[in-house]
Amino acid sequence: MIVKNEADILKRCLETVFDIMDEIIIVDTGSTDSTKEIAALYTDKIFDFEWIDDFSAARNFAFSKASCEYIYSADADEVIDEINRQRFKDLKQILNGEAELVQMYYVNQLKFGTVYNFDREYRPKLFKRNRIFTWIDPIHETIRLEPVIFDSEIEIIHEPKASHAARDLAIFRGMTAPNAPLGLPKRLNNLYARELFMVGEKNDFLEAEAYFEWVASDNASSLEEIKEAACVVARASRLRGDAVKFFKFALKDIGSEGSSEICYELGEFYRSQDDLTEAVIWFFNAAFETSSIIDIKTSGILPLTALFECYETLNIKDEAAKYKKLASEWKAEK
Repeated sequence: MIVKNEADILKRCLETVFDIMDEIIIVDTGSTDSTKEIAALYTDKIFDFEWIDDFSAARNFAFSKASCEYIYSADADEVIDEINRQRFKDLKQILNGEAELVQMYYVNQLKFGTVYNFDREYRPKLFKRNRIFTWIDPIHETIRLEPVIFDSEIEIIHEPKASHAARDLAIFRGMTAPNAPLGLPKRLNNLYARELFMVGEKNDFLEAEAYFEWVASDNASSLEEIKEAACVVARASRLRGDAVKFFKFALKDIGSEGSSEICYELGEFYRSQDDLTEAVIWFFNAAFETSSIIDIKTSGILPLTALFECYETLNIKDEAAKYKKLASEWKAEK
């Protein structure tokens, strides 16, 4: 585990895993509370690592201290209930060294707002420490590069103290600042856009606008990256009231297969102009004619609620009631 100022929840986490693990390694990145004292109740393998705004560096350091065949990577805000503790113990009995990566369900993801669209998704959680590369195929032989993955039924319950959005967005801003090397990997561009759409405030979009404008114009960007970047810039320019730039970047998305995000933005633009007749067309397109590429809510609860509000304002009661019901049902399903 890597931890920092987790005194409130560390004991809760360790109580659910300490008797399953053969060794517990805690890497502290600068706690000023009693985190390390609590950790010491469960292990003497406690290490300090200077925080450098890089979770991968901290986790790699933690992995370097491990000595067992498999490494389970935990976070302090996770809990394993008794049913899944038993599943974990059963898994230990059947692991024969063949599996190189075990995925477990991460649940309760939507409680505080995350970069994930679904409440229950697989994540890699258990890793074989030393991987052996083997040759495959009887002719034109090659090295097997893909890991052997086992999808378990174990559920890890995510119970954070609060949203991590402010911390995560600050790290993204640092990685994309004007004096930083431009260009995140494709995966991080997607996650930055997701974080903005799901939990970002107006100022977060405005501070990200220049970077995503660069992504949208970079010849090395894929169509997927250009469309995601266009969504961010369109939202930012709409919030600033820059209609010319808004439509410029909206069209970058609409020019291919349009996304729910841009259709929703167009609906909000026309609603801000008091053109509710045009707004409902785009909100309908967001909900029923397109798919989301960043935030699933832009094809569900957001346009459905906007349709209810527009029809309520237009005094079209039957339509308002229909979309209010659909919005409520969508929320209940999620």
